[in-house]
Amino acid sequence: MADLEFDRWFGKTRTLILQPTTLCNLDCVYCYLPHRRLSNEMSPKVAQAIAGSAAELINPNHPLEIVWHGGEPMALSLRRFHALLMPFEQFRNMGQVQHYMQTNATLIDDEWCDLLARHQFRVGVSIDGPAALNARRVDLRGRPAFDRIVRGIDRLREHGIRFSVIAVVGTEGIEQPESLLDALADLGPNTIGLNVEEMEGVNDRRCEITQDQAERFWKGVMDWRRAHRGGPALRELDRLADYLHLARSGKHDEWCRYGLDPIPTVSVDGNVVLMSPELAGIDDNTYGNFLAGNVCSQRIASMLAHAHRLRYVREFMAGLRRCEAECEFWNFCRGAQACNRYFENGSFATTETDYCRLTRQALVTALYNSTKKESAA
Repeated sequence: MADLEFDRWFGKTRTLILQPTTLCNLDCVYCYLPHRRLSNEMSPKVAQAIAGSAAELINPNHPLEIVWHGGEPMALSLRRFHALLMPFEQFRNMGQVQHYMQTNATLIDDEWCDLLARHQFRVGVSIDGPAALNARRVDLRGRPAFDRIVRGIDRLREHGIRFSVIAVVGTEGIEQPESLLDALADLGPNTIGLNVEEMEGVNDRRCEITQDQAERFWKGVMDWRRAHRGGPALRELDRLADYLHLARSGKHDEWCRYGLDPIPTVSVDGNVVLMSPELAGIDDNTYGNFLAGNVCSQRIASMLAHAHRLRYVREFMAGLRRCEAECEFWNFCRGAQACNRYFENGSFATTETDYCRLTRQALVTALYNSTKKESAA
């Protein structure tokens, strides 16, 4: 039986994250994946079990997002990856699922482009800006990956495949919002996402970016947006604009109505973790390695119905209660990310994290300060 408190915080599953392989051909300095040098692969049997679970999660009003991610999906052979897609074809053909892939783009060729187009993939490319800001994205021999990433993006454009980009913003990029965005926009994406570097997974380095730096960065991002009205969408600004639009029109309840996505993440072996894909593969006996179950023996819907019994889920809900009671940014933020509480603070029941301060709070404060200055002028 579902739990009333769990139902209060969490809505319907809108996204399934699937790990086709643990292997990645890059070795980015800030990567959170613990097993990225191991070549473990998802089997068609596991994919079939996931598809069976997906059938119970499909929302008639919105396609279920199937995100192939972490390690590098294209490190799997094209033939093996195609076999993993087959169990989902009946749902894709009926418009009930939408495939996504997050990739470093270094392995993209014409055959991969044909597969992406044939199965109507939406593609996200990880790149941190121009070559100088992308320097921490290297291969297993420590060689820069920038030129190979750009070649992959060029191939996507040649095949007419729309793509978004996601950049990890570190201590150098945080001081260069304009040049960062100029370089990303020149690649031709439809959307740009900006992830201020986080401490998570096996990346145990505390972020050295201050909140003042983050506020200046987001102010620079807003200034860039004003000067480039016809440019690509900016994910974080669009999210803030959507919230403000609903708040101004008296429809704030619509912002809260759907609740947090529990984001079931399925590892290569069928094990499932909830709330944060960054928890997959992390060993912690205190939390039972965060496992909600395995798709080969239990449906994801059943795991969600019993999720309130998991210690880390209960702690996270306690943290959400504290956020709601204490934080002035709650209405916009809605509790941020579970994994950041764990990796930064050691407990899901805690509240504020660097992610909160640098990505949510600094964004809102930058807009507030900018608007106040404009009004005073």
